[in-house]
This record gives sequence, C-alpha cells and structure tokens, in this order.
Amino acid sequence: MLISLKWLSDYVSCSLPVERIAEGLTMAGLEIEAVSRLHPQLKNVITARIESVEKHPRADRLSICIVSGGSASYRVVCGAPNVAAGAIVALALPGAELSGGLVKEAVLRGVPSQGMLCSERELGLGDDHSGIWLLGPQTPVGVGLDEALNIRDTLLEVAITPNRGDCLSVVGIAREVAALCKTSVKYPGTSVKESGPPIETLTSITVDDPAGCPRYSARLIQGVRIGPSPGWLKARVESAGVRSINNIVDVTNYVMLELGQPLHAFDFDRLREHRIVVRKSDAGERFTTLDGTERNLPDGTVLICDGVGPVAVGGIMGGLNSEITPDTANVLIESAYFDPISIRRSSRRLGLKTESAYRFERGIDHGGVIRALDRAAMLMNEVGGGSVASGLIDVYPERIVPPVLPLRVDRTNRFLGTDLSASAMREVLEGIEMKVEQAGGNLLQVTPPTFRGDITREVDLTEEVARLAGYDGIPVTSPRIAVETAVFDPHQRARHELKGLLAGAGFFEVINYSFIAQEALRKLRYAQDDPRLDPVRLKNPLSDEQAVMRTSLIPGLLQIARHNLDHRNEDFRIFELSKVFLKRSGELLADEPHHLAGVLAGKRTPQSLYGSGEDVDFADAKGIVEAVLRFFLIEGARFRADALPPWLDPYGSASLYVGDKHMGELGGIHPEVQESFDLKRPVFLFRLDFDGLFALRGGVPVYKSLPKFPPVARDMALAAEERLAVEEPLDFIHALNEPLLEGVEVFDIFRSEQLGAGKKSIGYRLTYRASDRSLTDEEVNEIHGKLVEKVMAKFGVSLR
Repeated sequence: MLISLKWLSDYVSCSLPVERIAEGLTMAGLEIEAVSRLHPQLKNVITARIESVEKHPRADRLSICIVSGGSASYRVVCGAPNVAAGAIVALALPGAELSGGLVKEAVLRGVPSQGMLCSERELGLGDDHSGIWLLGPQTPVGVGLDEALNIRDTLLEVAITPNRGDCLSVVGIAREVAALCKTSVKYPGTSVKESGPPIETLTSITVDDPAGCPRYSARLIQGVRIGPSPGWLKARVESAGVRSINNIVDVTNYVMLELGQPLHAFDFDRLREHRIVVRKSDAGERFTTLDGTERNLPDGTVLICDGVGPVAVGGIMGGLNSEITPDTANVLIESAYFDPISIRRSSRRLGLKTESAYRFERGIDHGGVIRALDRAAMLMNEVGGGSVASGLIDVYPERIVPPVLPLRVDRTNRFLGTDLSASAMREVLEGIEMKVEQAGGNLLQVTPPTFRGDITREVDLTEEVARLAGYDGIPVTSPRIAVETAVFDPHQRARHELKGLLAGAGFFEVINYSFIAQEALRKLRYAQDDPRLDPVRLKNPLSDEQAVMRTSLIPGLLQIARHNLDHRNEDFRIFELSKVFLKRSGELLADEPHHLAGVLAGKRTPQSLYGSGEDVDFADAKGIVEAVLRFFLIEGARFRADALPPWLDPYGSASLYVGDKHMGELGGIHPEVQESFDLKRPVFLFRLDFDGLFALRGGVPVYKSLPKFPPVARDMALAAEERLAVEEPLDFIHALNEPLLEGVEVFDIFRSEQLGAGKKSIGYRLTYRASDRSLTDEEVNEIHGKLVEKVMAKFGVSLR
C-alpha cells in the first residue's frame, strides 16, 4: 500500500526523518518495502522566467529563449507557439527523465539548447500539450517544480500482513507512527451540515442477511453537482495509485484510503422504489457489475438490492445500473460492515479482486462505519454542493462487542525475556488506543479498540507489547535448558526394536500418508455398516485421494505392492508400523492405535543359488507372526480359521488369538481384493494389533540353566475325524499341566484309504523330562498312558 507522507502529516506530528519512520514501522511489524518520491520525473525540473525570445535563424517554427533559473541563465530552443518573454515556465534541465526520454544538451539547427521547456503532458501532470505550461505569475523562480506547485511528497510502500486490516489506511498508519513517536492521532473532521428533510421520509433499509452484513448505514445528499475533483482531492487519491473519476466517486475512494472504510455511492434516482434491501443471492442469479461484465453469482453472495433487484455485490463492486453519471443529482452513500469470510469466499468465486474486497476480507473497523459515513457526506457536500438529509439510517441488529482480555505482567515478561513494569505495558497499549485497567499488581484488563479485530487472546497483547516496546529492547539471553535424562518410553523402544527385527527378516519399512481415499477402504470388501467404512473426514482435503483418515494400513501397503509389481519387482517384503484412526462414539477425537501390517510376495529366497525357488505362502506369513510373538515373549497364542476379515482368502488364512483376545489376522489376499487393487499376482498379508500385543508382552526373560538330565520322547498317533482341529488336542494336553511334560508338537498328518473317507491321522510327539533325575521308561510309560487315555476319552479318537 502507498502512503503519502504529506497526507500522513495531516493526522500525526512526528519530527523523525522519513528514514527513521520507515525503520520504526518495519521493526513494529509493518515492513516498508520502498521509500520513493511522488513525482520522480520532476527531478531536475525547475521553474524559470523567460527573459527574451528571438526567432531561430534557420527554422521558422523555432524560437531561441533565454530563461533565468534564479542563479543561472540558460539558452533553450523551443517550438511552442505560446512562448513569450516574462512567462514563468517549467524548465527540464539536462539529466531530467521525462516520459519522452532523457533530456540532454543538444544542437538544434546550429543553435545549442541547454534544456527543454515542457507542457503539462510531457511532465506527466496533465493532458494539455498545446503549448508549454505557463505557470502563475506568483510562482517562485529557480526552485523545483514540485516544490513550487506544493506537490513534493514522499511515498512509503508498506507491506501489510493479512491480520492487520486496520493499517490499510492513512489513519491506520498514522496510529502506528503516533505510537512510535509517543504522540496522538488527529482524526479528520466529520461535522455534517444537515439541511434536507429527514432521511426516513425519503428511503429505507432492510437487512435480510445479518450474518453476511452485520451493519449497514446510509446517508442521502440531494442536489449534488457532478464534475471534476478539486486539485487537492485529485492529488490525494492519485498519490495512492487510484485514478480520479469525478468528485463524488473520488470522495468515496478518498475516505476509503483515509479511514480504511470502503464506501459506495448510488445514484438515488436510479434505485427503484428508492430503498435498499440486503440479501443473499439466489441460485443462478446474474448481475452486471460496474466493469460491464455480466456475472453468474454464487449461492450465498451478499447482494445490495433496490426494491426490485440487485444494484451491487456487497463489499466487492457496484452495479452498472446504479452508478454515478454526469446527470446524477441525488446520491445515497453506503457505509457497511460485511462478514470477512463471506466477502473472501464470494470474491474468489467471482474472480473479482477489488480494493473494497481486499479490505473487507481482512476485517474493517465495525465501530468506524458511522465516522466514515459522516466524513464522506461532509466532503461530498463541500465538493459537490447539495443538501444532506437530516439524520442517517444505521441497521445494526447485534452489536459486536470487543473482548476484555487479561494480561499477566509476570507471564509476559517471562515469555519475552523482559523486565517491563505494569505501568510500562499499560503506556504501550494505551498508545495504540487500547483501554487498559489495573486489576491487581500483576494483572491488566485490556479492551482492544474496534479497529483491532486481530486482538483476541492474551498472547496477541504480548505481541503488541513486544513490537511497540521495541524488539531491539529485548535483551539477548541464552535459553535456560535443564539437562535431564530422557524419559524412557517402552512403547517407542518396542516399536524401534521390532522394526529392526523385521528388517533382519528381509522386510523393508514403508511410510504412507495417514490420508487415503474413501474408495480404497471400500475395496477391502467391508460390510456397509462396518465402522471402518466411516472414517474421519478432512474438511479441506488436498484431493479425493487424501480425503479421509485411514482406518487400516492394508490399502496403503497394497498400493505400494501394485507399484512394485508394475515395475517388475516381484519379490519383496514390506511392512508398516503406524497409527490408524478409528472414530469413537460421542467423542470429538478419534482413537489412534498402532497397528503392524505387512505384505509378502514372490520367491521365498529371491535369486537363490541353492534351493527350489519356491514362492512364499501362508507358512512364511505365519513364521513372521510367530517371530513377533517371540519378540513380545507371548506364549499360548493360537491360530484359528474364524473371524477373518473380508480382504483375506477364507481358504488360506487364520486369525491370531492370545487367550480369548483377537490380536490380528494373516493369510492370502482375497481374489476380489487382488482384482480391485490391480495386483498381477497373489500376495500374503498379516495385520497385528501392536498396542494389544504390547499390553500382553511377557516379563523380562531370566537366565535358565541347561537341563542336566536327558529327555524321553513318546509319540501318539490319533485316528480322528477330519473336522477335528489339530490344535484342540494340543490345547487339551497343555491344559492338563502335567509337571514332567516338557513339550508337545505335531510331527505328522496322514490320510489314506485304509483310514477311510473323512478320517485323518495326527501324530503328536510328547517330550518328558525331570529336572532332578533321569526318568525311567516305566515312569514315562505310566504317565504317557494315562495322558493318552484322557485324550482318547475327550475327543472320541483311537490310536493308530
């Protein structure tokens, strides 16, 4: 934003040079990107008096002028028809850079010329180029043209952060300079001379969208004259980079630049039914804005309407059907506060960026709406005449009350590393128009002004103290760091060590995004009512592929598996140990348990020099799961072919149980899931509840000496029905708790015609050992015989 230093000085007195002001504002958080001259082209342009004029001896249309620039005289060849002795003119000396190029000494038809007498257009100060610019007779001679015309000015180019909408005006910057110079702001006058009839008898305002437009006010001026703006007004708006249009429109722009309040002027006679209605746009509604473009309005756009239809897009741009024209006689002035979010959304949807929208979407001063309205009415009355209707209309159904914030002095000092007193903090905050009350020796109660909508928390006040007291005044100190031993986290350590175990087994760890596509979860064939198909959704996802929080690690692993298979890497083992996110009924935050999942594909031993080159199968996945169980020192785990997830093949998979707790699953991928993820070959998967296994982990292993006495083995071959699960006799034998029984394992499963259809033989090897003696065959045979009888009686089987 461009700020005129001369304009700024109307509202704040500061003796600091411009360089110090720029440095102070930058240190206060308002970066000054550049300091420049208002009319840089007027450098080396001075006022001069033409002392004499004579005809050029070699050109009929040229004249040789002797001009006096105060302390020196110059010979200038000029072709203007209005050159005359005694005239005071603008002389561009060699080195001046005008719109036509660099001015140099030259020889014109044999006569040296030491400069150039200029027209208004050549100087960039007007459109007249019929002759040289003849200045007034009272113009001082030999001074810079910008000084003589009182247009010399310095511009500050200020970078405004999005939260500081209050600084998008000259008065806003004046408040910061006043705090810097420890002085006060002189606000512009707003005295309105009301001479017309009561405004309520002439118009009315209805706000049907108070959420989008919390406050709307208006004044009416009758009998105005539309014309060019006076020089001071035109110069002010153009110094800020705004094009001058006419006196009424320029006043609205002037007040916006001055106070930061965007305004709009309606031709009152073009408002049908002479009233204003503020409402939301309807679906498919179209409207032609001031730039002549017919626009399709998004739903929910704030519209300013007359009694029949739209006349402006609220806070963004006026309409072509109510603009100020040379024939306008009566003007309705709008000053309103629009919801920043609504304006930002509508501006982006319409692709319409305006100075008004830029300010409204950052938040303007809702308490300054009437001040800006009165200021505009006063100035329009001065530059356009007419009579201002008595009173104003202010629709403000729910007043916005600034918060009262606590500021703890000790906490602020501790946070900043300063030693400021409560009175020093109070002085700083009152310097930017905050209301401060002492609520104790260590506590201040602060009410920010209405133009500081960004001050909502105690930490915001702390920031204000820091930037205005001066960042350079905060002492440089080393942080106090207590050297402490890191807290031991067994869960984190277990994750780290388990990753090392899996890497040693040939697995590569993968790290996927926690955001996945909803469709990826559906591909796992979960039932429609499965809670894993109701994930936590992102409010503003980057894409549909990252729209929800994952409830399973499987989709990400299968996508990586497909990527590897597509790139002809067919032998791989990958795993991921990370969180999933499961909704909790009635809770705001999701449950975030750690899961462990992996995928195995291809050869058991890729590029093996020795071996058969067999593919991985269920046994490989089971072996990894058993290794994880050994890592956690968990005994008694069982694999059962029940409670299988729908993404596993029911004919080659199992669920893992520790006691009666379901701890995971493993097996081959279901053919439909394989097809959904476009996998070129089957893979094997496992998924384990890491947190559940961690909670069941065994104690610290202790040393146990090697047995001194030999074991004694006995086999038991059972002829059983096909439906008998191999693990059932195992579980039964373990449950008997025979003290001399050291271990039981399956060594054979046999089927034959001699056994008969629906029959199988299961061979179990039982190992017996005593810790204090060598067992005799008689002892073992007796114990083994009783155990076999119990098994046969329990399961109705026979020995083979």
